[in-house]
Amino acid sequence: MNCRHCHHELTHTFVDLGSCPPSNAYLDEKSLYGPETWYPLKVLLCDKCWLVQTQDIVHADAMFSADYAYLSSYSSTMLRHAEDYVSHVSARFGLGPTSRVIEVASNDGYLLQYVQQRGIPCLGIEPTHVAANISRGKGIEVIEEFFGASLANELSARGLQADLMAGNNVLAHVPDINDFVKGFAILLKPNGVVTFEFPHLMNLIRNKLFDMIYHEHFSYLSLHAVQSVFRSNGLEVFDVEEVSTHGGSLRVYGQRSDVMHHPITTNVASFLSREKDAGMLDTAVYLGFHKELQKIKDDLLMFLIEQKRSGKNVVAYGAAAKGNTLLNFAGVRRDYLAYVVDRNPEKAGKFMPGNHIPIVDEENIRNSRPEYVLILPWNLKSEIMQQLDYIRDWGGKFMVAIPRLESLSFRELGQRTEQDAAIF
Repeated sequence: MNCRHCHHELTHTFVDLGSCPPSNAYLDEKSLYGPETWYPLKVLLCDKCWLVQTQDIVHADAMFSADYAYLSSYSSTMLRHAEDYVSHVSARFGLGPTSRVIEVASNDGYLLQYVQQRGIPCLGIEPTHVAANISRGKGIEVIEEFFGASLANELSARGLQADLMAGNNVLAHVPDINDFVKGFAILLKPNGVVTFEFPHLMNLIRNKLFDMIYHEHFSYLSLHAVQSVFRSNGLEVFDVEEVSTHGGSLRVYGQRSDVMHHPITTNVASFLSREKDAGMLDTAVYLGFHKELQKIKDDLLMFLIEQKRSGKNVVAYGAAAKGNTLLNFAGVRRDYLAYVVDRNPEKAGKFMPGNHIPIVDEENIRNSRPEYVLILPWNLKSEIMQQLDYIRDWGGKFMVAIPRLESLSFRELGQRTEQDAAIF
């Protein structure tokens, strides 16, 4: 296989998590009696441009179908983050009634609703039907297509160029990263700005966040890799910030490289230097990652076995892609986890891919009073602990498995949760 960006031959394996179905391929009850497609989940490293990428196995249309069930608005954390983002970029770049904001992968309107509230004209581009329809219900115009250079040319010809284009948590999801980024350069006004947010690969490696690896993520991104992709496709990074989402993400600001309207801040050189110091230009850092994952898997299995033998009930919260990677890699099935709770009604009544653990509503926790709730989307642990704080009434405890198996303290609800005593 050659690199999706620079076409250099790929010879290094970053991580191999075996095989599993696509992480958001939830099953209904009828599907349990039919075949389920599993794909290898292997991630490779390009030692020329430093793009980390999944093996070419699963096509995008097999994962982002019309009934794709990820909806951002069910997380109050993500809503606050989106509102803060809109406030920040509106002030920084003077966006107003004569501006146009376009969000690619606009999901259910979780972000553009705040753009709309400010009276700024906006347009969403969202290929999944369920999310696009919810967004339209909020009065947001949505184009229901995959984005790339072809669509960008079409929209540009219609006079729909943007002052700001946002692509939050989507850059990792595109198989043709060059065509995708080129579309932003085409659709951007000469003095316009693009922003991308993505989980920072440096944090993924440092904090062993391997559950962020799944088939929907074609790429795992450092600033070095993104800068290379930008420069090959008509954009230049002019600023970068850290944001707290997904275990530590980067927000990258870009501009058209043929105009260079915005001065390049010192942040860019600073972040590139930090990555270099962390070994992100050294293959040894990448090739040593896989060895650290076995302990996480073993500790989780040991804990679940111990609780089962002791007659204690363990359930999970959050039928998210992160959780599916963890549970399928560890080989956890419904004999160890009775169910997974999720607030998203599009998932309720379905089953997790691969392990077939049922997805139920929150009332099941109140009824079964489990001793432990394993939080799968660890990045939302504070929000989830506040939502389920009533499990204290019967002595229930919260757990996370990544970056290490730990119980969580109730002491700082409303703030960032503290990790309590380690189980092992």
